[in-house]
Amino acid sequence: MAEAIVTSRGPETAVILSVSAGTGHMQAARAIELAMQELSPATRVVTLDTFKYTTPLLEKLILGTYMEMLRLSPQLYGYLYQQSERGRLLAGTAKQEFNRLLNRFTAGKLIGLIESLRPGIILCTHPFPLGVMDALRSSGLLTGCLLAGVITDFTVHAYWVFEHVDIYIVGTPELVGEFAAFGIDSRVVRPVGIPVLPAFASQPDRTAARAALGLDLQLPVLLLMGGGLGMGAMLDVATLLGHADLSCQIVCIAGRNTVLQDKLSRMAPELRQPLHVVGYTEQVPLYMAASDLLISKAGGLTCAEALASGLPMVVVSPLPGQEERNAQFLAAAGAGVYVKKLSHLLPVLQDIFRSPGCLARMADAARRYGRPRAAYDSVQCLLQGYAAWQAVAR
Repeated sequence: MAEAIVTSRGPETAVILSVSAGTGHMQAARAIELAMQELSPATRVVTLDTFKYTTPLLEKLILGTYMEMLRLSPQLYGYLYQQSERGRLLAGTAKQEFNRLLNRFTAGKLIGLIESLRPGIILCTHPFPLGVMDALRSSGLLTGCLLAGVITDFTVHAYWVFEHVDIYIVGTPELVGEFAAFGIDSRVVRPVGIPVLPAFASQPDRTAARAALGLDLQLPVLLLMGGGLGMGAMLDVATLLGHADLSCQIVCIAGRNTVLQDKLSRMAPELRQPLHVVGYTEQVPLYMAASDLLISKAGGLTCAEALASGLPMVVVSPLPGQEERNAQFLAAAGAGVYVKKLSHLLPVLQDIFRSPGCLARMADAARRYGRPRAAYDSVQCLLQGYAAWQAVAR
């Protein structure tokens, strides 16, 4: 249980705007909401999926195209992502036109709701709603509240950067310099960590976590994840590891991918290694506490959760774009290994387990960068920023 804020009074209402593309952005919103309930219980938190307030056609066009591109042509998405980074072809005009379109079909419905809620804080965990809020503020609206954004990856993309944002919450101090390259004042950027669920601040030790989950207390645990949607090469990885000469047990969290869950469950009896298959679960903090190594793609929230758990990570099949940047960050930090080809995975794992102290060094690096209390620290930043804004407003 966190200590309640006594230095400043929170607003009556805080609005969190997110987008249900994947699960990471909504998970960050949920983490902030739970931490706010503890630290400022008098504040009502309203979390909204932004695309529920736009036209169905635009929602289908943007989210549908995004998800299909990731499924059918991830390399095209990676190319577009790179071309819209700072200084590249699509970073300026394309961003402005996209935000103009989004604002035209979304702002009208949202502004009426926001005005009725009268929030003291508006927090965005996705760049789409942040762009809409920035446009409203630049037109003279939303002057009566604090506007903040949470960057949910270990990189800063041009589509996140807006001039009227009061606070940016980011994963590491290194990102302060990336914002400076965009001309954003460093005082606006708070490197307190990507907000993970408050449960990550009070995880049990490994033995207790394994006992609670019914896992073997002696065998090392390899945790396979593909985000909340169960994406990535999870089936191929589970097959490879299940037939390998490794002394371990495998836990595979398939998320909401029921087809994958069924395939893994049918395959489990044929494998050499014990395979525990889990669908969507709220117990990710417990599973990470129980594990020795995470094998996953590199969604920002997954990486932040692993770091918060002191859990080393091997990245396989990251999505081109921000996930590749996250994988590069983990590797540079010494907390992870980026495996670019599935055929390289088993030799990498064998090297890790056979090298004395390798896993422990990776775990130490993960703990150095981990921010298990990031949700609480983010709320502290928001409440302090709100108090400072109130003082100026008076």
